[in-house]
Amino acid sequence: MARPDRVLGFPDEPFNSTERIVMKLIIPALVSIVASAAFAQTPTSSPAERAKASPSSSPVASSATSSASSATRSDVYHVHFAKSAVGKAAQQADVLKKQNPTAPMPGHYVVFRHQDGDAWDYAVIEHLGTKATVDAARPTPTPAQRDLGDWHTDTFVSGPPWADFAREMGLGDDATKSAGSVYIVSMYRAAPGQRDALDKMLNEPPDRAVDTSSGNVVFQHLEGADWTFVAVARFNSWDDFAKNEINSVAQTNKNAGGWFQIRNLVSSHTDTLCDRITP
Repeated sequence: MARPDRVLGFPDEPFNSTERIVMKLIIPALVSIVASAAFAQTPTSSPAERAKASPSSSPVASSATSSASSATRSDVYHVHFAKSAVGKAAQQADVLKKQNPTAPMPGHYVVFRHQDGDAWDYAVIEHLGTKATVDAARPTPTPAQRDLGDWHTDTFVSGPPWADFAREMGLGDDATKSAGSVYIVSMYRAAPGQRDALDKMLNEPPDRAVDTSSGNVVFQHLEGADWTFVAVARFNSWDDFAKNEINSVAQTNKNAGGWFQIRNLVSSHTDTLCDRITP
């Protein structure tokens, strides 16, 4: 479903999934393994909840032209939120738009640019396959590269196969056809005991009576920042986005809809309106 309501890591150098940093770590894409490991639990989970956590396959909300389908979070992605240094936003964008030439999945890479919402300027989502390798021997960034950013966060997440993500985000065979798309990138931190309920809610099929989104994907935290889920909703145009907002406010004025639902399930969340700058 589209984000139900309008409403951070490693503060060092920008991270690229194929660069070599800090320690060598293999992250399997099996959510059941990650969920059983203590490091994969977000700070919002109570000890009792962590002991019982057993994530399962969640349905990924369908696009406007397809019905809802169940999809396993079988793949690993890297999600990078970056805040540019003062006066360096354009230069940082030029760097972030270039995927590392040694990336394990060339071309499986998208960059969103903040328009309205949270404090970050760019969100980079990169597909890594079914596992990710982090190595200690990372080349040191140049001072010029390092100084482009103020802060950033890096998080490994589980998500659908790239083909599903690309379809929902309008990246298909010719991404230029969706160049005018509008996106909402939302972070959700589940309230204690509400992780499964939040997951279920975020993955409900869109209500086409009010929801004008054309694509939706929900990622689940594996390791990194303090949020539980990141959801990305796509709209074909600014007009479609505006219609969605009008419908959402109308529902809220009736004391119904996602505005109220989400406040029963999260301790915090943010929504950021974006355009896409790569591809």
